[in-house]
Amino acid sequence: MVLRPVALGLLLACAVSLSSSAVVLENGMPILWAQTSSQVTELPMQNGVVTPDPWHFLNRMSLYRLLIMATGPFMGCMGTNPTDNPLWGLPLQLGWMQTSGRLADPTGSTTCGLQAGDTMSISPQSWWGCVNYFLSVLPFLSAAHQGFMEDGVQVQLQAPAGVEGYCTTYADCSAQYPDAMAKWDGFFQVLKAESTLPESEKKDSILGDYWTAQMASLYASAACSTKQSHYSSEEVSFANSWLNSAEYVSAAHFHSSLEKSVLFISPLPSRILKEGDVAPNIADLTQEENQSLSIFSRMRWINTFLGGRLVNMWKGAMCSVSTREKGKELMEQLMLNPGFATTTFLSIITGMATSC
Repeated sequence: MVLRPVALGLLLACAVSLSSSAVVLENGMPILWAQTSSQVTELPMQNGVVTPDPWHFLNRMSLYRLLIMATGPFMGCMGTNPTDNPLWGLPLQLGWMQTSGRLADPTGSTTCGLQAGDTMSISPQSWWGCVNYFLSVLPFLSAAHQGFMEDGVQVQLQAPAGVEGYCTTYADCSAQYPDAMAKWDGFFQVLKAESTLPESEKKDSILGDYWTAQMASLYASAACSTKQSHYSSEEVSFANSWLNSAEYVSAAHFHSSLEKSVLFISPLPSRILKEGDVAPNIADLTQEENQSLSIFSRMRWINTFLGGRLVNMWKGAMCSVSTREKGKELMEQLMLNPGFATTTFLSIITGMATSC
């Protein structure tokens, strides 16, 4: 099997090719970025407490904008461009979920998130919206607690009528998901700490802590699993592959800048998959989307055939700064060289693992 350019996104991030299918950018920024809050005080407030509504798309996207602005001064080792902050991958993912309809009510009992309803609504019944809650609310609450917003700011997330089972404060989330919150706390603490490491090693270290925290949020999002029952078996399979792909990109300490994240996220399927959708022959999806889904299926099959060892081999190979740098070069090969074969990939990572 030949790993085409789309294989990188499937294998090492949350996307699959250089061609764009879903809309994730607007004037070079995540969609509706200009309508989000640039200051904490622009978010809803009550009695001096910041009370954003995470079930409103603009409020949730605002959490990301505030996070990126607050962490930017500590991200100098990532590069000189403001878009080099690795947190950019998160709002791009949220934008893709919105434009592809994955934040809408999958049960059909409300018009939340539908074009014929409230387009800015995020349904608490959406598996995708639920998983993203752990990737947006948890880091925001941690950042606020660690002093990245305003001194002494208190945050209490809104829980609209009918929304149950979601933590809404730092204390609440720490009690329910202690490991995830501890990992985000650790990331923000390291970000502010003085470091004597060379810039390249500092960058690798920060990215490592960042991905450790993000993976902890994804593991905690197992609480969302029952919501997968609202989707087709094809969508569930894709969703699980999307989760699994994070294992690869995390181990490589991928630098998820805005520019690099666009390459991985924009080609993801532009609608929810239905029963009977079989790539590469889904008529109303683009060739790139069909190819993406085909590669997801193949990589999932290979990993299953190897008893999960493909993921473990990759993790084993990403054991040091030098091998992770080689891993990034391998990612570039997968992006730029359509003829890069699976056997070559396996040979390289096996060789890398033996050097650890």
